[in-house]
Amino acid sequence: MMGGNDQQAYDRGTSLFSPDGRIYQVEYAREAVSRGAPSLGVRTADGIVFVAMSRATSTLMESESIEKLHKLDDHLGTASAGHVADARQLIDLARRQSQGNRLRYGEPVGVETLTKFVTDHIQENTQRGGTRPYGAALLIGGIENGEPRLFAADPSGTPNEWKATVIGGGRQDIQGVLEEEWEEGLSLAEGIELGVRALAAHEEEFVPGDLAVATVTEAEGYRTVPESEVSEAFEAAGLAGDEDDDETSADDDGTDETDADGDGE
Repeated sequence: MMGGNDQQAYDRGTSLFSPDGRIYQVEYAREAVSRGAPSLGVRTADGIVFVAMSRATSTLMESESIEKLHKLDDHLGTASAGHVADARQLIDLARRQSQGNRLRYGEPVGVETLTKFVTDHIQENTQRGGTRPYGAALLIGGIENGEPRLFAADPSGTPNEWKATVIGGGRQDIQGVLEEEWEEGLSLAEGIELGVRALAAHEEEFVPGDLAVATVTEAEGYRTVPESEVSEAFEAAGLAGDEDDDETSADDDGTDETDADGDGE
């Protein structure tokens, strides 16, 4: 049996495999992501839909300062979950690479190419000493050669392409709704409605103002969806629009969450 000191050595090492083939720090980084508020992406016939829980943790907080969705380029967007500061570093990296591709080659970067560039960078932090894995996950979606594509990047640096997926807290419940209800040929409006309904499987009480929604299409590029359109999706999904008066609290560790159970923002 492995001694306690040996176990702790594998636990502390950011680039050491345990005897059973695990890298504990990567698993802890995934746990940080699961404690964050959920963000999901849906691929539709017309483009990509991002929906993220973006509720302020205090009445004194400016809701505009909570950033879960980001524009990477005219044809690219991303959603994040986990430690906000880690996510911002990856988002800035993706933006620089996208801009550099336009300057160097005179054309927009591909969705898959950009995703693999970011995940290669993430993976490097799992095999070098003196660093730690990023405690954040990203959804990267956009238009490539006229077709919508959606990828997810987790703390291990693994890129996977999805039709619809979620990162952050409540993944099992939300992913279950997406797997059950996603279908080919969804419109953008239906994609937003599906995203709202899927989040309701994890978060029972929320209002349109608690969500951040964006779309990426070939015609309009990256677009932030106004609250009025989100409200229409709520009505179409059959969700009540009553205000949630429950008090929320936030941990101070920099993870975009509202309580210790992982019901985050």
